[in-house]
Amino acid sequence: MFEPIAVVGRSCLLPGASSPEELWEAVAAGRDLLSDAPPERWGLPRELALTDDPAHSRDRAWSARGGYVSGFDFAAVAAQDPFRRPAEDLLALDPLFHWVLHTGRQALRMAGHDGSPARASVVMGNLSFPSSSMSRYAEHRWFGRPAVDPRNRFMSGLPATLLAEDQGLVHGTALDAACASSLIAVDHAATALASRRVDLALAGAVCRSDDLFIHVGFCALDAMSRTGRSRPFHRGADGLVPAEGAAFVALKRLDDAVAAGDRVLGVIRGVGLSNDGRGRGLLAPDASGQVRALRSAWASSGLDPARLSLAECHATGTPVGDATELETMRAMFGDRSDALPIGSLKSNLGHLITTAGAAGLIKVLSAMEHGIRPPTLHVEDPSPALAKGPFRLVTEAEPWTSNEPRVATVSAFGFGGNNAHLVVEEHHTERKLHASVAVRPEPLAVVAVAVRAPGGGTTLDFAADLAAGTSQVRADGVSVGPVTLHLEKLRFPPRDLEQTLAQQTLLLDAAMEAAEAAGAPLPKDRTAVLVGCQSDPEVCRYGARWRMRAWHAGRDEAWLRAAQDAVVPVLESPGVVGNMPNIPA
Repeated sequence: MFEPIAVVGRSCLLPGASSPEELWEAVAAGRDLLSDAPPERWGLPRELALTDDPAHSRDRAWSARGGYVSGFDFAAVAAQDPFRRPAEDLLALDPLFHWVLHTGRQALRMAGHDGSPARASVVMGNLSFPSSSMSRYAEHRWFGRPAVDPRNRFMSGLPATLLAEDQGLVHGTALDAACASSLIAVDHAATALASRRVDLALAGAVCRSDDLFIHVGFCALDAMSRTGRSRPFHRGADGLVPAEGAAFVALKRLDDAVAAGDRVLGVIRGVGLSNDGRGRGLLAPDASGQVRALRSAWASSGLDPARLSLAECHATGTPVGDATELETMRAMFGDRSDALPIGSLKSNLGHLITTAGAAGLIKVLSAMEHGIRPPTLHVEDPSPALAKGPFRLVTEAEPWTSNEPRVATVSAFGFGGNNAHLVVEEHHTERKLHASVAVRPEPLAVVAVAVRAPGGGTTLDFAADLAAGTSQVRADGVSVGPVTLHLEKLRFPPRDLEQTLAQQTLLLDAAMEAAEAAGAPLPKDRTAVLVGCQSDPEVCRYGARWRMRAWHAGRDEAWLRAAQDAVVPVLESPGVVGNMPNIPA
């Protein structure tokens, strides 16, 4: 059983909302918070990156719409309420770092943490496509563009490390599971609490990647809305609209929170995870994989699914994705006698990607607090798929009444097949508590090792080098050599592999060897894959390719195209997938 986990703090910095209270006001009022990309955001005039001609959409975005954080002044925040590091040191970092430091501190303060050293930790999702500042750093190194602080190159894990340092936490961890990241972070935090490794855990995510890459990349995937409207569950929905922001929740074991007299915003009763990347494909949602996540969450919660009275859906506004999610929900809740109220925050502010799940959870917690189900926008003409199951879209704010503690769910289904589903219950102080039972970690056995290291060769070659003290360092640098993959063992089309980062194929090669060396086939539903990696600077070549149109304005078109191709080829769908940081896992 899942040990009940209390939410004792929350914070967010989102489009049109710099706090959970502002987010609730916007959602309850039914406000659309989308806008055009700020003029300076893409690093070139927008007209050089946009097209309205479908026949000439390669290497272009067909929309500049998105959900953008505005009005946040980190310099003013740091001056009024200093962080552990000097403000001038932090101001050299990308806004991604600023958002994490600010929102993480806010959630911890709400939980009563004052920044003193404590048995506390942070685990956060972070979309590891390059940030704007990482792209600028790469462009400085390659093309002599203006310099930025080199620490921005380490944008994957460093934000969590700096937050842990600032707040006196025992450790900070970042992960990237695409759109499921923040709910998976909640699951990792709950596991740390249940095992008594920590007594307070911060979980959430940030999304602040290079916005030009996000827009052109989603267009290359044909996932971007051509109308620039985020319309989950609408008959005419034509794709997603990307958004940015940060959101966190502070968590404690429920018994500890009650004993300390903490304000309990809600109780997480279960989290279910799954992966269906080997199902219909890395980009195609698979109902069977999603259903596994839902069933796992409800089984661990010990609650009756009939008590569910609000579902915060993943629903991004892509027709296939929304229809698949409804199919998933029919499989889980199809025998209900009443219509389940459903909605999606993405109708207000677009798809927050890594941050989507945490923002959805904060929305649900506010709905419980106010006893109101907020509306979902832009569903005047609902998808016909809704009629196939016992669901109803909440289109106007309505009372959320219940004779017992309210129960809601939050779903997040990500590219690459990462699925997460969370069950949260309203806290009633008069309810009897169940005694907490510590989950003691069992001893672990290492049953297989695979290594790809400089000099190439096999794992045994690496072991021999270690034993002999042989160095593979050369005057001209180090290289792991060529990577050979056996296509019959993969679900990757050969052309897709041609456009995949070497970092990804190297990991695949080593992981496949380790899995085979482990002996018996790994159980699909009970095997986790965790991969450590940084954002690869090679991804920054695409942003440079597009910004070259501004750097070399007025040059001959043929010359410009040849120069661009020398940097990196046109970004196509296989290239987007091959650059996704979570795909190796």
